[in-house]
Amino acid sequence: MKEFKLAFGRGVQSVMLPEDHISDILEGVPTPACDVKEATLAAMRSPIGSAPLKEVVKSGDKVCLVVADITRAWNRASEFLIYVVDELNLAGVPDKDIYIVFAQGTHRPHTDEENITCVGEEVARRITMYQHISTDKSQQTYLGKTTLGTEVWIDKRVVDADKVILINAVSTHDMAGFGGGRKLILPGVAGFDTVQQNHCHALGATLGSGLNPDAKLLKIEGNPVSSDMQEACDMVHPCFLVHSIINEEGRISSMVGGDPYEAWLEGTKETYRLQKVPMKQQADVTIVSAGGYPKDTNLYQGTKCYTTAEIATKKGGIIITMIEAEDIMEPAAYLGSFKYKNLVDMEKGLRDCFTIPFFVAFENLNTALTHTVYIVTRPENFDILREKTHQIPVATVEEAWQLAQKQLEGEGKTDYAINIIPHGSAVVPYLKK
Repeated sequence: MKEFKLAFGRGVQSVMLPEDHISDILEGVPTPACDVKEATLAAMRSPIGSAPLKEVVKSGDKVCLVVADITRAWNRASEFLIYVVDELNLAGVPDKDIYIVFAQGTHRPHTDEENITCVGEEVARRITMYQHISTDKSQQTYLGKTTLGTEVWIDKRVVDADKVILINAVSTHDMAGFGGGRKLILPGVAGFDTVQQNHCHALGATLGSGLNPDAKLLKIEGNPVSSDMQEACDMVHPCFLVHSIINEEGRISSMVGGDPYEAWLEGTKETYRLQKVPMKQQADVTIVSAGGYPKDTNLYQGTKCYTTAEIATKKGGIIITMIEAEDIMEPAAYLGSFKYKNLVDMEKGLRDCFTIPFFVAFENLNTALTHTVYIVTRPENFDILREKTHQIPVATVEEAWQLAQKQLEGEGKTDYAINIIPHGSAVVPYLKK
């Protein structure tokens, strides 16, 4: 037996597993952390597809930094944003001419503490910060329609800036292929209806077709969700991008900066290089952690690890997922979406009134109906999960493993395989040929 420790909330949980049944421990490519200051300055001064940041902005410009919200605090922007602000100062843009709009999409506003978590204490002290409220149309400007017909409403504080800079990390994304870049604008600072119109392209063409196969992990070309986001972003004309690349330990391994599309695209290549992980086989059981806080602060964010787990697990197999979900009711629309008698009725409801939490719930129900899903979470979440999500809640990963063993025995499986994924949203498994 071997002990495995996996992130859960702000701590860890451990489980003893039979070592001879472990197929793979799926971690990203080992990559050392970088000198964050040095890497950030290099990204701004020797950028991709752009003049250096100090030549892109000038004295007198009102500069808006669009910064990812608390659900993306793993991007460690709090470690590098200060260097962006200082570089703007060196270009002749004082603190009073710089402001932040958080790319909250349809998420709730931040607390003061969450503002500091996202940007760091010094930036929070020096720079004015605004919350984006997607439902407040009085704070939005209409920019036109995309080719796919999405009506683009964007936070007017972003539109009215002389220069817009995008701050986040490059990551993989279940629906848009990759995160970061254009997603800071749509959904980041877009109106509620704009976000829903865009994300509706994640569904197939007709009722019953389920998920759109072109709106998926790693896919950019031919992905209608991604192309629609990019078109909306281009309407805003951001002048620069500074993004981190996060290694398997959750540290910054490199930075990309420059043209908002070209630098981001280069970042997607490096992100995939780090996250592409070979596996020997799809397993009978996959144990996956969402990666701990803040990635598992709620179900809505934590269930991003389900896509990775599905790739690593046989159809009909067992998934044990670890999501503490201290804020389980955020957003309320997510849990409220588990109210339909069957998957087709749920899809019809989603097409009638598309929301992102509803879509994520639809994805998750697909997983729960094709696998057995044990979810390790806080005990106070049990009743909600049992009633709504077709998942089996437990308090510890050890307990989940004991239940999984009984299930395997009942199915007569003795030669079973286990895959372990310590950071579920940070790897993309593929079968070795």
